[in-house]
Amino acid sequence: MKLKYIALLSFALLIIAPIQANVKPAPEWGPTGHRVVGKIADTYLKGSTKRAIEKLLKRHSLSFVSTFGDEIKSDDRYREFYTWHYVNMKANESYEDSEKNPKGDAVTGAEYCIKILKDKNASDDDKAFYLKLLIHIIGDIHQPMHAGLAEDKGGNDVKVKWMGKDTNLHRVWDSDMLEGYNMSYTELASNADALSKEQIKVIEAGTITDWVNESHALANTVYKNVKRGDNLSYKYAYDNLTIARSQLQKGGIRLAKLLNDIF
Repeated sequence: MKLKYIALLSFALLIIAPIQANVKPAPEWGPTGHRVVGKIADTYLKGSTKRAIEKLLKRHSLSFVSTFGDEIKSDDRYREFYTWHYVNMKANESYEDSEKNPKGDAVTGAEYCIKILKDKNASDDDKAFYLKLLIHIIGDIHQPMHAGLAEDKGGNDVKVKWMGKDTNLHRVWDSDMLEGYNMSYTELASNADALSKEQIKVIEAGTITDWVNESHALANTVYKNVKRGDNLSYKYAYDNLTIARSQLQKGGIRLAKLLNDIF
């Protein structure tokens, strides 16, 4: 009886294994970058802001909820928020002059989140939901390819290799380059550059639209330095990782500024 059971189990595993081998892994959404932004933002929050946020998020940290915007993509009930992750513009075009997505974009999405958070009549549940979305959106707009071109879906259709493996330009900036650096989000956040008060004020200045335009300018440079099919490797990381880390730090500082103003 025991031998019969083992034989049946082995046969079942032989059938299941090929099926599992053909299952495509879930797409990588760059959780490390979002958590870095949240962790950095937390260090710039005022005490009163922290207390208000802790109440809404039930003591969860900004880093913990920073990936919420990507997590809900798997739920069809939240499809209306999908376009809030990015802004597509023509090369060298400003957001103000660009053709707006009728479904909304990162700018209009962030502005709506802020509106709900400032609404005294909004429920705590609604405020918590839109706070988590705002945290995610501000992280997204500081990734240059989230302000890329519509024609290639922000670099998603620009097929390249990373360390010899197939990927795309968007994913390189979303996760490949950061994950290849082999540091946790807490290590990346704690090793952010030391900045003076004057430098922080410069970073905090401007509007969400200004920050999107800044990312779009970086995206134009990213496009110029890469060709389809390129095998991006250590030299690319050496040339661009400092920019990516700077964008994460700016995202954290600006997120904190918004939250301090709201609360």
